[in-house]
Amino acid sequence: MSLPASSTSAASAGEQLRELQERIHLLQGRRNREATYALLPAFSPLLPYGLRAGAVYSLEAPLSVAMALLAGPSAQGHWCGVTGIPDFGTEAAAGFGISLERTVLVPDPGERWLVTVSALADVLPLLLVRPPALASAGHASRLSSRLRERGCTLLILGPWPQAEGILSVEASRWEGLGDGHGHLRSHRVDLAWSQRGKRRKVMVDLATLHADPTQAGGLTQPGGVTQPGGAGLLGARP
Repeated sequence: MSLPASSTSAASAGEQLRELQERIHLLQGRRNREATYALLPAFSPLLPYGLRAGAVYSLEAPLSVAMALLAGPSAQGHWCGVTGIPDFGTEAAAGFGISLERTVLVPDPGERWLVTVSALADVLPLLLVRPPALASAGHASRLSSRLRERGCTLLILGPWPQAEGILSVEASRWEGLGDGHGHLRSHRVDLAWSQRGKRRKVMVDLATLHADPTQAGGLTQPGGVTQPGGAGLLGARP
């Protein structure tokens, strides 16, 4: 049975629309994979395409895991910002392979920390933040729009509304350390990545991810001044 001309036209338009949608989804998928920051190989089972530019990742994990995540992009030459983490150890960061010359620290952003994060997102591609308080859904949405516009990836230590997913630690095991003595041989953590109902797991030995600490440099201050040993802090308060 042949369809009326109007029905045929509508069916053709619907088919063209579906084809266009498929092309958009394909291109968007390619773009999402291309606009990413590569991670160390140990994290490939969890995030095979790396950290997506403009996305927010919630980390229910210790600071050492966050440092290991930053190490891959930093080693590739990307600048990183760290704010709200006064206990961020520069020696440990350098050990993971984070370039201190391309790391900006804001230990205490104050009560207007969201303003600080937004400002850093304008100039830095990756940010690691420990919020002093949980952001409201409205504030989180506005910041997410800013991140997508700038292509800045945000790693949050703690929960976050509308996060891309959650990286959590299910177990942690240390080997080689006794009661005040010994040398660390391994620090194995069981990591889980949860995203839209899906869950992936992997075991990572953080001790084997440490890079040569002699690669460490200094922290860059405003005006391009670099001080050895990680003494230069942006926005540090007394």
